[in-house]
Amino acid sequence: MPISTKLLKNDMLPHGLMVQMQAVYDTLKSAERKAADVLLEDIGFVKEATIVEMARRAQCSEATLVRLARKLGYKGYPEMREDIRSAAGGEAQLYHNINASDTTEELLSKVFSSAIQALADTLQCIDHNSYEQAVAYIANAGKLMFCGVGDSYAVALSGMQKMMRLGFPAIASMDLDTQLVHLSAFGEDDVLIAVSYSGKTKSVLDLVRYAKGKHVKIIAITNYPASPLAKQSDVVLQTAAFTQQLNGEVMSKRITQLCVIESLFVSLLVQQEDHYQMELERAAQALQWNKM
Repeated sequence: MPISTKLLKNDMLPHGLMVQMQAVYDTLKSAERKAADVLLEDIGFVKEATIVEMARRAQCSEATLVRLARKLGYKGYPEMREDIRSAAGGEAQLYHNINASDTTEELLSKVFSSAIQALADTLQCIDHNSYEQAVAYIANAGKLMFCGVGDSYAVALSGMQKMMRLGFPAIASMDLDTQLVHLSAFGEDDVLIAVSYSGKTKSVLDLVRYAKGKHVKIIAITNYPASPLAKQSDVVLQTAAFTQQLNGEVMSKRITQLCVIESLFVSLLVQQEDHYQMELERAAQALQWNKM
């Protein structure tokens, strides 16, 4: 059950907290969700309440509040409360809804603002240790596979093309049978990079489970750190694209994924510039055959 739109418009809470709340809310246990609902509904109470008072109000244990705070990115309840206190009464940072009465200039601004906010939020959410581990896995990989469905496949294809230019044997395919055949030759030094906004795409999860059985390294790029994909992966690179004005596929979701891929590409290039520069030049010379 997702957070209600009404609660998401709470402009008294820290923006980073709201971003993480949206990512984990539907995975919270019953007691944790009661505490989360109190936090969302009565910020005035929460910013002054001790952990004992908050636990009594939410009808949960103090340990539950600590777990919730950690899932929201804090070390514990006191740190979360202090962040809430500092943000209470601040300017709203969540995206405004797109309305039928908006001018073209307003629509343009809102679409761009949505993408800019998503990128900033993603930069804050990505765990640096996980990112460095992902770079190391790819740098040491014998073979790479990128997978995704729908718009996520476009991201996977972009990843494959970038890594091929660095000299990696990399593939991306929309056909599950083709993917499975390629994965059958993968081993524990190879890497599968799975792109899924929800982390719940069945064909992606099927592929990940097969790869996991062969001890292939799995890197997930997903918006939801508690999703089935995240739980099956060795490394999770969390994006944070949440927009309230549109449903379904919006560009801000893919821009964050593309920037994660681009960052991995650049990190690899910087680590071994001399080696990868030669590969880039070789690829560039080959592509000249397709130019007029």
